[in-house]
Amino acid sequence: MKKPLIVALDYANEQEVKKFFTPFDGQVLFVKVGMELFYQTGPQLITELKEAGHHIFLDLKLHDIPNTVKGAMKGLAKLGVDIVNVHAAGGKDMMEAALEGLDIGTPPGTDRPLCVAVTQLTSTTQWMMEEELLINRNLGDVVLSYAQLTKHAGLDGVVCSALEVPKIKSICGSNFQTITPGIRLAGDAKQDQKRVVTPADASKLGSDAIVVGRSITQVKEPVKAYENIQLEWGMLNEKSNRIKTVRN
Repeated sequence: MKKPLIVALDYANEQEVKKFFTPFDGQVLFVKVGMELFYQTGPQLITELKEAGHHIFLDLKLHDIPNTVKGAMKGLAKLGVDIVNVHAAGGKDMMEAALEGLDIGTPPGTDRPLCVAVTQLTSTTQWMMEEELLINRNLGDVVLSYAQLTKHAGLDGVVCSALEVPKIKSICGSNFQTITPGIRLAGDAKQDQKRVVTPADASKLGSDAIVVGRSITQVKEPVKAYENIQLEWGMLNEKSNRIKTVRN
């Protein structure tokens, strides 16, 4: 997977999605379709996005008993999306079952979607972990433990904060994918996100992909915002890739 900028289509219906895409004038994007949008529009929207050439991260965060997740992934694999995810808190058996379902459901001659696991939401704080979830461990330690569990289950990577990427890479390897939400331009409001970084910081920390929502989708000039973030994220990654090439 190249280092994409993934735009979170956090809209309630297809009309809002179409309105967002209008100023992009046919440009191909990598987009995230989450629960709010998918539950309102269903697979039909995924089909339309694919027909338009867009790449898709289907962000449903499956978390259930292994057999149920296996069956769900078997169906989702037929949609031809690029990335799907589960919650690492569902455990190793559940994550292995997710992969089994994807392998079964992926049409012959096509690549199965990347499967990644959510470690802890970027809205989670240490206080929430201890007082609400009753997990009396350091947040960073829990994230690393979940990442290791994800790797042992055979998944392709995790969804995490960019702040956690260096340690995850050191433990799980450089090829273990890290997809990082909670990205904001300097000066943007954090809103409900707690562990946030800029695109430049995410690049320096080694993120493999960034997910950006409201900083693009809820502004007056989304194309300009997209280009600014792509510039900050993409140019830094291009420089990083050039350095790696020279060193190799």
